[in-house]
Amino acid sequence: MFTIENQQLKVIVSPKGAELQSIFNKTFQLEYMWNGDPAFWAKHSPVLFPIVGTLKDDTYKFGNRSYQLSRHGFAREMDFELKDQRTDSIGFLLESNEKTLAQYPFKFEFLITYALQENQLKTIYSVRNTGDENLFFSVGGHPAFKLPLVDRTTYDDYYLEFNKDETLPRWLISPKGLLETKSSPLLENARTLPLKKELFFQDAIVFKHPASSSVSLKTKKTNHGLQFDFDGFPFLGIWAAKNADFVCIEPWCGIADSVDTDQDFTHKEGINRLEKNGRFERSWTVRLF
Repeated sequence: MFTIENQQLKVIVSPKGAELQSIFNKTFQLEYMWNGDPAFWAKHSPVLFPIVGTLKDDTYKFGNRSYQLSRHGFAREMDFELKDQRTDSIGFLLESNEKTLAQYPFKFEFLITYALQENQLKTIYSVRNTGDENLFFSVGGHPAFKLPLVDRTTYDDYYLEFNKDETLPRWLISPKGLLETKSSPLLENARTLPLKKELFFQDAIVFKHPASSSVSLKTKKTNHGLQFDFDGFPFLGIWAAKNADFVCIEPWCGIADSVDTDQDFTHKEGINRLEKNGRFERSWTVRLF
């Protein structure tokens, strides 16, 4: 495990999957991340690469071949190399290798950087095409924040508040983890989404192209919460394991396959393409208060 900190925050990261384990606010003596209880969900904040979500039959087609990738891709289960560490920032690198090329025929460098500034943690995803052909990929975050955050509050006391009015349907997920071709109304010219565990009994809430670039986790019973900025991510997932005491706020550059996909990787909704030597960068920031 590796630790970075400043006067206000202390953050712990595992080299496996370059996964956040803890975001502790020293000012309030308050942990903000889910504890990873395996009875519900043993992760804390997996990184999603080179796909987001589930492929139909865990399979995609590229060129004249079919390949298999499990849900959310392989990065979250791989050991990253420590690239750079300072007191208040740290970087981890994953490069294509024989194991990745067997599942994913693209050469890449994937750098994840965590950096602290006052009461904020910034997470940067940087992808570089090190091959000779176009690189097709998705990338996303999956941080889980504990709920309730403080004593004397309950899960149902909390809500999400977007920074713009939203009219967003919820895209439904099939039993096999694929996006249905239909959606159901959820937000109608509204900014707030009250949280309750039943919201996630049918898997994640999936939003496409929200107007907002920020969402806050709040309650009227305490001043403690967080603001999550995700500018540049066209998809947003909100999820929790059934009856678990957390909520995931998931910024995605990519999305699960639809039930009617042709499985051609280059046709995949939300897929990103990088030319030779091209670089792609996105970041999300969480402010803890």
